[in-house]
Amino acid sequence: MIRSTFATVCLAVLFPAGATFAHHSAAGIDRNQSKTITGTVKEFRWGNPHAWIDLDVANEKGVVDTWSIEMTSPTFLLRAGWRSSTIKAGEKLSVTVRPFRDGTPGGLFVSVTLADGRVMTERAPAPANPPVSVAPVN
Repeated sequence: MIRSTFATVCLAVLFPAGATFAHHSAAGIDRNQSKTITGTVKEFRWGNPHAWIDLDVANEKGVVDTWSIEMTSPTFLLRAGWRSSTIKAGEKLSVTVRPFRDGTPGGLFVSVTLADGRVMTERAPAPANPPVSVAPVN
């Protein structure tokens, strides 16, 4: 009885850890390449652990592919100036991604150029006038 309880507890602790580790693998992303695509937003999902953009993009044959673009968490996006309403279905966007290695339409978000020309990334913009540090004079 004690052994089966111990085994159950071990599995309960180790299984989620393995799933978390697997979730954060970037093996399927080609981080040595970037690709910019332009299309129409099919859906923008603002949620944890990641936000997603589904973008309808016409391929070289004129057929529309839906690109699934993984973003970072809303917490980081908020710090970078994003809101859940920054992107709406039906809007035209250009998105730069690190593409999937297997050629599936999609990838990891690098930046988005909105219809008004603003470029949004996952990083907060640098301050316009960075503070100047002054060394004490002896």
